[in-house]
Amino acid sequence: MNDEAYTANSALYLVMETGSSSALTPGAVVNGVKPKGIVVFSGGSAANNLVDVFKTVAENKKCTLSYIIPISDNGGSSSELIRVFGGPGIGDVRSRLVRLIPNDPDHNNSAKTAIKAFFNHRLPKDRDDARKEWLEIVEARHALWENISSAKKELIRSFLNLINLEIVKRIRLSSTFDFSSASIGNLFLTAARLFSGSFESSIYLLSSICSVPPNVSVLPAINTNFSHHISAGLANGTVITGQNAISHPSVPTALQGQLPSPTQETEEHDRIEDANLPGSLPTLRKQYITFSKADEEDLPARIERIWYINPYGQEIRLAANPKVVEALKGCQSIIYSIGSLYTSIIPSIILRGVGEAIASPEIKHKILILNSTIDRETGPSTAPFSATDFIAAIAKAGAESRGITGPVARSDYTAYVTHLIHLQGPGTPDIDKEELIDLGIETIRLYGRRLEGESFQRYDEKALIQALEITTGRRDPRADRSRRNTSIA
Repeated sequence: MNDEAYTANSALYLVMETGSSSALTPGAVVNGVKPKGIVVFSGGSAANNLVDVFKTVAENKKCTLSYIIPISDNGGSSSELIRVFGGPGIGDVRSRLVRLIPNDPDHNNSAKTAIKAFFNHRLPKDRDDARKEWLEIVEARHALWENISSAKKELIRSFLNLINLEIVKRIRLSSTFDFSSASIGNLFLTAARLFSGSFESSIYLLSSICSVPPNVSVLPAINTNFSHHISAGLANGTVITGQNAISHPSVPTALQGQLPSPTQETEEHDRIEDANLPGSLPTLRKQYITFSKADEEDLPARIERIWYINPYGQEIRLAANPKVVEALKGCQSIIYSIGSLYTSIIPSIILRGVGEAIASPEIKHKILILNSTIDRETGPSTAPFSATDFIAAIAKAGAESRGITGPVARSDYTAYVTHLIHLQGPGTPDIDKEELIDLGIETIRLYGRRLEGESFQRYDEKALIQALEITTGRRDPRADRSRRNTSIA
């Protein structure tokens, strides 16, 4: 099988073999053998749409599921938390933890719904209105507290009071905290990190409150209490600093091979007593609370490389969270989810230890779920990325993680990607099937669906589940055994 089209909407299902339906605890040891897990590389919002897909595949395989999330985001309300408190970009981690709250399709559990709404809530955009609403929440006068048990309410509120006290302590004439569009979940996670002194512990606390299933882990790519930022090198020699500037239109932040000369802007930032070192790059210390994800400008040239930088803009090589490497060594399948290639996926791959673990021949399935459209990071529109370009970028990142510089041999691509799942239609990246066959990469084409008012296709959940299960060797006996209108290209 090199390229098959599946659709759930037209009742086009794979023929599945009958298998055992015995119920096992995910990740349980059977006959002395613990089932190997699934590891998903992803960012935040885009991959949240596929959480139920990954959950179903892991449950059917009765194995663990680990999400590896980057912590380099410096946009949105995270930028204000980083400016004032330092620490990692936590927005994507918080987003995934809250998304993993078990569904309540029958609406019988109002507590789950209330917790999800609480941690997903954002304060108003207006600065004064935001501060007013924040105080209502801290003082337990807000309607968000309804249907949350008193035990959880007081636990959560104690951490919100802690972060409020820390904010008040840091107020200066030259710097006050801006609550505009602040995420309550981000504020809670920051408070838990400051209290415990451990990012890992804060994730554990929020996971427990959100009742995240025990077989599911959310692993920050780097387990740190410090901020870590990325830069992108373009094909024309330009360097763009900071994830927000890479992903979204912003003022130029190019370094052009040297650090910025002293400016009034730098001096103003140095006078502010915050969590950043004096003299560090001003672009890493700004607020990026509001930005647009729509109508993004093209970058002037293709992105060629991503790397981590210290506060002064110098390149550094960082080691991955040991639990990330451990999860990779204990998995049978890797999935590169949809999302921003250079700011959601590659920042996790380039970390020391990750490339070596991915390239292990013990991992049989390394599956790229291709985006359904080209974005700012995989342009410009005059020279958009093809599917092969996506794969080459992942292979290059894996090689750099291992300390291998220079072009990656095409014959080595399968060390990092073995299967490609993609949609086909207007706006999707080009697929050269024959080229991918020559590279040894299997391709599976799915039919997508377009929601009203959207210009891009979405993956159909049932079709994607079946594609992932047949790719990883699992046949679901409950699936429809009919096979109609299947086209093999």
